[in-house]
Amino acid sequence: MAEYLIKNGYVFDPVQGIKGDRADIAVKDGKIVKSSDISSKAKTIDASGKTVMAGAVEIHAHIAGPKVNEGRNYRPEDKLFNYTPKSATQRMAGGFSIPTTFKTGYEYARMGYTTAMEAAMPPLFARHVHEEIKDTPIIDEGAYPVFGNNWFVMEYLKNREIENTAAYISWLLEVTKGVAVKVVNPGGTEAWGWGLNCLTIDDPVPYFDITPAEIVKGLIEANEYLGLPHSVHIHQNSLGNPGNYTVTLDTLKLAEGFKAKNKFGREQVLHSTHLQFHSYGGDNWGNFESKSKEVMDYVNKQKNITVDTGCVTLDETTTMTADGPFEHHLTELNHLKWANVDVELETAAGIVPYIYSPDIKVCEIQWAIGLELALFAKDPMRCFITTDHPNAGPFTRYPRIIKWLMSAEARKQQIDSFKHGAKMVEATHIAGIDRELTLYEIAQMTRAGPAKSLGMGHLYGGLKPGMDADVVVYDFNPEKSHKPEEIEKAFSRAAYVMKTGVPVVVNGEIVSNGNKRTIWVHAKVNENPQVMRDIKDKFLRYYSVTQANYDVSKHFVPNPYVIEVDATA
Repeated sequence: MAEYLIKNGYVFDPVQGIKGDRADIAVKDGKIVKSSDISSKAKTIDASGKTVMAGAVEIHAHIAGPKVNEGRNYRPEDKLFNYTPKSATQRMAGGFSIPTTFKTGYEYARMGYTTAMEAAMPPLFARHVHEEIKDTPIIDEGAYPVFGNNWFVMEYLKNREIENTAAYISWLLEVTKGVAVKVVNPGGTEAWGWGLNCLTIDDPVPYFDITPAEIVKGLIEANEYLGLPHSVHIHQNSLGNPGNYTVTLDTLKLAEGFKAKNKFGREQVLHSTHLQFHSYGGDNWGNFESKSKEVMDYVNKQKNITVDTGCVTLDETTTMTADGPFEHHLTELNHLKWANVDVELETAAGIVPYIYSPDIKVCEIQWAIGLELALFAKDPMRCFITTDHPNAGPFTRYPRIIKWLMSAEARKQQIDSFKHGAKMVEATHIAGIDRELTLYEIAQMTRAGPAKSLGMGHLYGGLKPGMDADVVVYDFNPEKSHKPEEIEKAFSRAAYVMKTGVPVVVNGEIVSNGNKRTIWVHAKVNENPQVMRDIKDKFLRYYSVTQANYDVSKHFVPNPYVIEVDATA
């Protein structure tokens, strides 16, 4: 492979503690190397007056799989008038809140993202997920299978069978080619099959005689038994309801007493996702208010927890989640079209369009809460920027979120434009926060932090020799003052992006589809005949497919990167 020398940029790399020093980044054979390790024939990229970071890491988005594709099918209006034609390098691409697979890869790359995780893979439809991942260009991808409403899991945990739970997790990660244990509305989505829900951590799941608290604690224990790269990744109960912050705190407290046990460098045992949707006060939409400070006060004290924000971007979008009862609740609120599905023995999902209008007080408050979470974070290595794409807005708005976080002026401009700005200010903290995140903190929240949380800090998120050569150059001089719109512009279209040593973006344009990989985790456990018998029995009794039609075979994952875990000791 070619050699490169990215010269004289302002480097921001939390992995090495580099905070804007002028430095050179050398690349050889797809890896970051020392400058002394490349020859005089290395191609030089002039980064003078520009910001250099590692490729960004998306820890939570809905970008591949059946619910994403269903969203595309039933929302043709999302694709109107925004298609770009095929070129020598690119396929035809379109869509806004639910872009095509091709546009997903192109837009992430243009912003400097080189790795992304699909946050909710229904195991039964894992083949579909991987077909879309394979179709998405440039970026490395992985997917989280959902476990929080799985019949096997609930039955094992009801009986406190942690070893059997771990064996089942190991089996499911392998057959679905998954990355981590995802939990969505634990127990509540299964309850939805009975027309019910679990709104607190102590509500019993119908038939299974288990509570969300028992599910979450059991999965944490099983996850640490295995020593998986990532922690349990949870979407808490009571998402989107006024007053739900108490449920959020109750859930986060379940992690107390657990310590991370892994060889990958992660320190957390629980990752709380799209926290904005779980930080609500009040008891109705009339007195709805922010409880971001109360939630972050707790998170800041607990080093075994990481979070992502789920920032509202004030766009028309398409909500989609494995939290089936929430989506039904949402369609009753906004009376827009609704899709719903039950996935046998495993999960469910719903899809509803939504408009986060700057003329609606609730939406204005939601906007403030997402930003407050990041601005209240004392450790940016444990709080990451997301939109829960597309639920709070499309991922293509990350540059706008970065603008709001880096510029108090930008936040004031947005507040001044709101129809109910005064009432929003009364219900939130945003107007009283003067903190402006630095480029180093942005690198922590979008690169080093997510990579470490995923247990992939040895590959992604930094520019240390030996790491993957995912390098981004932004046309942004940190020594000059910038207007808010200039921040957004710089992070929207990178000047240069390299993915594993291959240039993929030059001056904001796609120049190569790179050499993407699919990441999955192989967790080796001791032979467990009971779990294998249980799996065979349930496929015969309940599933509409056979095991032979369930497994994700190798041809669905043509360029894998397999992370090995050995839990046999």
